[in-house]
Amino acid sequence: MKKRRVVRRQHEDLVVLGQVIAPDLQKYKSTLEILKPTHDLSIPSEWPSPDEKQLVVFHGYLGSCANLSKNLSFVQLLSKDGKYSLQVVSSGSTTKSTGSSAHEKIKSLNTYTPVAVKGLIRNRKQPPQDDSPWVQKVKHVELDLTDVQALNDFPSDIIVKQDKNFPPEQRHLQLRFRSELREAIHFRSKVSILLRNELDKAGFSEVETPLLFKSTSEGAREFIVPTRKKGLAYALPQSPQQFKQILMGSGISKYFQLAKCFRDEDLRTDRQPEFTQLDIEIAFGDADEVMKFVESLMQTLWAKVLGLELPSPFLHLRYEEAMSKYGSDKPDIRLGMPILRVDYLLPGDLTHKITPLQDPIVEMFALRLGATQANPPTIREFITAFMDSPQGTPFIQNPAGAPGVFIFDSSRPLQGLSALGFEAAEYIEDAISAEDGDLIVLQARRNSAFTGGSTTLGNLRTAIHTAAVKEGLLDAPAGFAPLWVTDFPLFSSESSTEPGQRGNAGLASTHHPFTSPKTPEDIDLLLTDPGRVTGDHYDLVINGIELGGGSRRIHNAEMQEFIMRDILKMSQERIAEFSHLLQVLRAGCPPHAGIGLGFDRLVALMLGKESVRDVIAFPKSGKGEDMMVKSPGMVNDETLRMYHLKARNSNE
Repeated sequence: MKKRRVVRRQHEDLVVLGQVIAPDLQKYKSTLEILKPTHDLSIPSEWPSPDEKQLVVFHGYLGSCANLSKNLSFVQLLSKDGKYSLQVVSSGSTTKSTGSSAHEKIKSLNTYTPVAVKGLIRNRKQPPQDDSPWVQKVKHVELDLTDVQALNDFPSDIIVKQDKNFPPEQRHLQLRFRSELREAIHFRSKVSILLRNELDKAGFSEVETPLLFKSTSEGAREFIVPTRKKGLAYALPQSPQQFKQILMGSGISKYFQLAKCFRDEDLRTDRQPEFTQLDIEIAFGDADEVMKFVESLMQTLWAKVLGLELPSPFLHLRYEEAMSKYGSDKPDIRLGMPILRVDYLLPGDLTHKITPLQDPIVEMFALRLGATQANPPTIREFITAFMDSPQGTPFIQNPAGAPGVFIFDSSRPLQGLSALGFEAAEYIEDAISAEDGDLIVLQARRNSAFTGGSTTLGNLRTAIHTAAVKEGLLDAPAGFAPLWVTDFPLFSSESSTEPGQRGNAGLASTHHPFTSPKTPEDIDLLLTDPGRVTGDHYDLVINGIELGGGSRRIHNAEMQEFIMRDILKMSQERIAEFSHLLQVLRAGCPPHAGIGLGFDRLVALMLGKESVRDVIAFPKSGKGEDMMVKSPGMVNDETLRMYHLKARNSNE
């Protein structure tokens, strides 16, 4: 039998027989028995007083270090959450620890190293003023170091500076070194806890619904999850809509959930392929009950978290009213600038100049820049630059005609509005109480019912206001202006960009196919003119942001089948996708209503963030990619075979 070679090696007082332990493994081994914290660096009120001369242990991260001499250093110790900073005084006389002094050890460590430090609290002279908006420095005491233990290394190749912007591939460093991102995550947690508590007090039960669902023609494009059973796949839920309706027919009278939702959409307007939704449903409830409860919930949230009072009750606008007055189904009413119809006042030759449409509707809004003391030449320069910019191009190229832009100027004939004719000029001046420098914008559109979420003039209203704020001509709107938009059309023309319900009627549900018609008269219209039917659908809008939508649901199986079969003209195969829901409705399901609120967007709105990515720990990019973990990833041939899949060539 061959003799085993005995290896004897010494490394930092470690002698190992029969094997070699690498230094890095020894470092890790040392962290399994770390100094236990006696106090939390984030809670100074619980620390012992200097007079007690009690040894304390803190956990945290090393901050900046000032070496006053070979034997004296001042090191900042950051709390685990990065909110507090305590000065640590290290001197050459520090007690010996594991073969080297604590002073030598702490000087050898890189900034941002996670550590456990031990020492005595002592009084400190008042330091010079050096306030940070994110870190609160403890100024009345400091720590006299007796021991330090490094819990990991922070590599020197990671460069951290105050203005350093880490890329999305280093999301962990973004979170660690951008305190506003961490604060947003903490704020999000606080909001979710409060919502859960308030819903619990109101008698709601939190119910988790499945993430592995099946593909149904609910309205949005789904993510498919293949299985090892050939031809079978799950679909990730667009929302818990069908499950929560099933719960309403199952004796769960008040349901809520902070639910994960998935939609394979084009990621425009700051959307995410996976997002969190505050989902609420009430059995035996109607639209008014849901809206009143959500109003109360939002008022409580704003009061307890932001210390602000929202109006009560919220403003209600019908869809037609919102579109005609603001050109949007999610208007920011803080901007003012209501849209007025003026085609009946305009000379015929002017109407022909601004649009090729026959019998058009012509509308206008006024941007009140006169009150800002900006003179007409300044405003003319501003609006010319805007229209010549990429933001203005879509409006110039509008097939219904480019906008007509006028500047109120009392030094000119008819105050600069002579092209509009005396009657229109006089009406506009009186309607808006015009001042020199006010910008007046006209736009033509087809003389037909509103469709979609905005008009060209509504989009132009928002774009010009945003540009005026950016140029310093207007102050940014402040505060919160909540409102409900109601009475949407139950059906809309089918869109080429959305799958809808894949019926043959040329119609798709504006909200989803489970939304109820609003009145008995609307049910009668289903038989004669479905396009004119109003749905019992409501959206919550704050500051021009649609936080979510809800509706009273169809709770009768025959009515639900009628909508799918006879109005949307879905095939029997498509209708069969919903057989589980129809069974529930057929079994005496009570009337019910609910809402889904975008939780990510709610938090972003409360914090004043422009992007939901700033309130999500690990967001996807505009291409739906997680840049840090590199998802989605390629699937190898073995996995493809396991799931009965085959990769298609790009030209197939």
